[in-house]
Amino acid sequence: MNLSTTGLHLAPNAPIDLQLHTVHSDGRWTPESLFDHLLNEQFSLVAITDHDCVDTAVSLQQLALEKQLPVLAAVEMTTTWQGEMTDLLCFGFDPNHTALNDLAQNLMRRQRENSQQVYENLVQQGFDFLPDALPTVLAKPSSQQPHALVNLLKAHGYGLGDPSAGKLVLGAGCKFITNDPAAVAEAAHQSGGVCLLAHPGRTDGFMTFDVQLLDQFRREVQIDGLEVYYPLHTPDQTVMYQAYARRHKLLISAGSDSHGPDKPPIKYRAELCRALLERVGIQIA
Repeated sequence: MNLSTTGLHLAPNAPIDLQLHTVHSDGRWTPESLFDHLLNEQFSLVAITDHDCVDTAVSLQQLALEKQLPVLAAVEMTTTWQGEMTDLLCFGFDPNHTALNDLAQNLMRRQRENSQQVYENLVQQGFDFLPDALPTVLAKPSSQQPHALVNLLKAHGYGLGDPSAGKLVLGAGCKFITNDPAAVAEAAHQSGGVCLLAHPGRTDGFMTFDVQLLDQFRREVQIDGLEVYYPLHTPDQTVMYQAYARRHKLLISAGSDSHGPDKPPIKYRAELCRALLERVGIQIA
């Protein structure tokens, strides 16, 4: 298929953002509204990294060609490592290759099975819902289904005190389904793409990486780089990850993690991610 990034050349200071989310996963942007915002702000390249959504890459490329906005094929895959959430960013893969999509579809199937089991457990515990409640939950993107179960309880007047709705769904067996990080990295490479560790410095429910953990993770998972530039990284973390990436000749990405207009995309300079962009066929000059 035709890609919106084919033959793309960028100036070193061209504005880019390589982590954005839409309603296809857990964002509030529609693709159309996000594209309109990005065009209005004169972004030169972006990556839409909806969680575990590989099957949308083709339609996003079609929209990118229509809007004349270069969009790098990308996805953020949900994984766990040592029992902690550890997201991986995959860039530049062939949207028609099945390896990454197979993992994403398998995750969706397992999340739906978990959501259905949680719903049935809640009903057995005496909670009463409207007839269309379960289909509505199962129609949500995988990353939104646990939240949808919490909202379902609240909408029916349950879990507004103690125990909370969150505790009730956890007690009914609710889980965030994840993939194995090594399998994701392998699938990204099989699909012609690269795999980077997302936001390694986050502390809000994710594995927070120091140098020793990065070394250990890289021994187990064949990642190609790190998301060095990220809004929640401290200045010291950014310096540490930048130095680590350079020392080990790793690719560097930069992303805002924008999920909606309240936290809009950030204009990072393309030269910050030169090696990554050149690896996926985008020239910086």
